[in-house]
Amino acid sequence: MINRRRRSSRLGATLAVLTAGGLLTGCVADAPDASGTPKPTAAFLSDYVTPAPVVPAPLRGTLVPEGSLTSPSLAAKIDNHEDARPQIGLERTDLVFEELVEGGLTRYVAVWQSDLPELIGPVRSIRPMDPDIISPLGGIVAFSGGQEQFVEMMEATDVYNAIHGQSDTESTFFRIDGRDSPHDVVVKAADLVGQHSDLAAPAQQFAYSFDVPSSSAATDGSPSASLALVFSDARYPGWEWDAASGTFLRSQEGAPDLDANGDQLSAVNVVTLRVDEVSSYDEEVPQAVLVASGEAWVSTGGKTLHATWVKDARDAPIRLLDDSGATVRLAPGNTWVELVPLDEGSVTIAPPAA
Repeated sequence: MINRRRRSSRLGATLAVLTAGGLLTGCVADAPDASGTPKPTAAFLSDYVTPAPVVPAPLRGTLVPEGSLTSPSLAAKIDNHEDARPQIGLERTDLVFEELVEGGLTRYVAVWQSDLPELIGPVRSIRPMDPDIISPLGGIVAFSGGQEQFVEMMEATDVYNAIHGQSDTESTFFRIDGRDSPHDVVVKAADLVGQHSDLAAPAQQFAYSFDVPSSSAATDGSPSASLALVFSDARYPGWEWDAASGTFLRSQEGAPDLDANGDQLSAVNVVTLRVDEVSSYDEEVPQAVLVASGEAWVSTGGKTLHATWVKDARDAPIRLLDDSGATVRLAPGNTWVELVPLDEGSVTIAPPAA
């Protein structure tokens, strides 16, 4: 009996303290009114707002509000001749594919969706590997023309073809002042995409991690200070790791590769694929064989991971697998894909200085 009374006494004291402190909200009341009747405490109202759901941007992997990126992608054949530099809008791409063309030069298939500029260019003509690169994206492709057989190959895909000189591009393609032809054809990108808002947004092309430290290369790769790539004697781009920006900075032929704002082009991810080159349609025009597989390297966060690339069909995206067969995850951000030829090209990855 003594123990029960003591426990009862302690419980009563605790309830009195809690009630006095206002913690037992079901029993708390304000001071009585003039009639002596206690007034109930007002109900608690929370100002918490449930965050809007987020999803990965399909071509960049960054988290964006669900439903905010519904526009189609815009792929464009971007010139990389010396007279075409600096290109317009290249720094705002989601994806860039660099490919070997005739004469040992390279061109880009540049892709925008999450960050669309008003103007892009200069655009040039289509090549035989471009349908394989662009088909998985759907959306729109912008180019200046090309050999009839190559144009027909591109038009045979499900991608909308916006071609310079056609009636449907009169308001969106024009020649810009200050550049020599044929390096002067530019595109009103935002206007072009706005004309085709009925087209679907692209499917996700690569797997992405949550952040840079959790990406496959940053987790399992080896430290790499720079990448030296050779496409030909005339084109040998490079990438140097810049810890301050958390990106790889691009150079061409030994000099910084600058955008139209004077800033050096950069990439969160650099994906290097070794590709076979054939000349099935024109002896002077090389074609990267992309419905195939081969050796790859994925560079992110100052590290590089050896991998294998696989593309199963024209409209299938490129898959990246590490040496154990697991899917490689890129970091959220922009990606450059370098299609380095097997025969004439080379890839050299330099570790940090000791």
